[in-house]
Amino acid sequence: MGTTKIILAGAAVITMLASSAFADDLTGMVTRIDRLNGTISIQQIQKGTVGGSAGGAGAMQEYKTKDAAMLDAVHAGDRVTYSATDTNGTGTLTKLQKQ
Repeated sequence: MGTTKIILAGAAVITMLASSAFADDLTGMVTRIDRLNGTISIQQIQKGTVGGSAGGAGAMQEYKTKDAAMLDAVHAGDRVTYSATDTNGTGTLTKLQKQ
């Protein structure tokens, strides 16, 4: 019974760490803005030259904004730095700054 509790506690810690991965500052390019619904799509750009890959474009993700005014300063095609949290499978922007 003790081993089961340790395994479940470890799984819970791993899950919490994985969901907090969104909290770091990321870099990306705005691909679409829906001001009526308060959503933005951002193509993540990989930082650095790890592996020497060409381009380094990552996956595109759609985020909700906690404040619609965050979208006023950016347009499609802008490079941005941003932070987001994951709430029940939905990404929510906590910070958005045009580069």
